[in-house]
Amino acid sequence: MKNIRSIALFICLFGITAISFSQSPVRLRGVIEKIDADTLTFRERNGEVLKLNISEKFPIQEVYPIAMTAIEPNAYLGVATLTRTDGVLEALEVLVFPEVARGSGEGHYGWDLQPGSSMTNATVVNLVRTDQSRMLTMKYKDGEKTIFVPESAPVVTFKPANAELLIPGAFAMITAVLKDGKPTVLRVNVGRNGFKPPM
Repeated sequence: MKNIRSIALFICLFGITAISFSQSPVRLRGVIEKIDADTLTFRERNGEVLKLNISEKFPIQEVYPIAMTAIEPNAYLGVATLTRTDGVLEALEVLVFPEVARGSGEGHYGWDLQPGSSMTNATVVNLVRTDQSRMLTMKYKDGEKTIFVPESAPVVTFKPANAELLIPGAFAMITAVLKDGKPTVLRVNVGRNGFKPPM
């Protein structure tokens, strides 16, 4: 009983929980451990090792870093943020969507990058630059948000890739869903040469 209580306390303190799959998509962040013809073995950031079905074809996107100067007025962005004590939204990361993906996930909503984080997918309508940071005003269908982007926030974009990037040790964000009773990969965002997608 003491051991069970200790494990429960450890889980409570460090937020380690088992991944629960359902009909709704689940985002997984971690490292690819192994891949074969129909299974991808993935170590999630909480340490859990998952066996994911890959029997069907799925899209693969390479996530890679770009300069902060890539953020321009009218760019379509996905920005994960935390709300500071002064109420300002501060970016944890910035994803510059390719033009073909404009409109993806538009809006402002909760996100699971960190506890209390949110996501804003919207168009940049105003941009104030300094040497080290920038303020973005982003407009979406039902409103707008102003976001402070510190120098430390990674800025990335993505492009189509193929399965050659799905190698042991590659960092990835995988979207998976329960399909025919099996956790199944829907899409993979992956980094090259040890790059870790920050989304």
